[in-house]
Amino acid sequence: MTDSALTAPQVRSTRVASLPSPGRAGMFGLIAAESAVFVIFIVAYAFYLGKSASGPTPRILTPPLFLSVCLLSSSATLELAMHSLKAGAPRAFRAWWLLTLVLGLTFLVGTGFEWRHLIVEEGLTISSNLFGTTFYSLVGLHAVHVTIGLLLMLAVAVFDAKKQITRARVPELSVISLYWHFVDSVWVVVFTLVYVVGR
Repeated sequence: MTDSALTAPQVRSTRVASLPSPGRAGMFGLIAAESAVFVIFIVAYAFYLGKSASGPTPRILTPPLFLSVCLLSSSATLELAMHSLKAGAPRAFRAWWLLTLVLGLTFLVGTGFEWRHLIVEEGLTISSNLFGTTFYSLVGLHAVHVTIGLLLMLAVAVFDAKKQITRARVPELSVISLYWHFVDSVWVVVFTLVYVVGR
């Protein structure tokens, strides 16, 4: 029997082992599709900047620095939660996971208060002008993704309360982690365009 015959199965097994899990592959596909959607909304916002004939302008916006810190910090706490689970420390995992939930929820609730201020006190609605339409569409699209991520993490917290989250669940939770990091990364772009460049 030749050396090539002996090593062929090993080569095949190595290739199979290096492939991403179906869950991660699916999430990468979803992220690619969602990235394309966000690009459309971002380009639309940038294109219509300064083209509103009347009504409120981006000058009324106040950069949500505290909320942004909360959201971006949640990526770090999520990684700490995943590290704790891999290390077999369920209590630490639970604490970091719940903190991630709290930080994400703080961002979402804060966004709601920001919108209330803009609508009630500044008179900016989605139908006010082009700025209102593109602002609420872009930031609202991101808020929807944050909500989805929080619901996924809440479901994990419920399963964890029932003692169903163990180290064996790391591959599944890493899919949620990928999604959340994507949401955070998108916010960096949205924040920069809307609250820094656009003002």
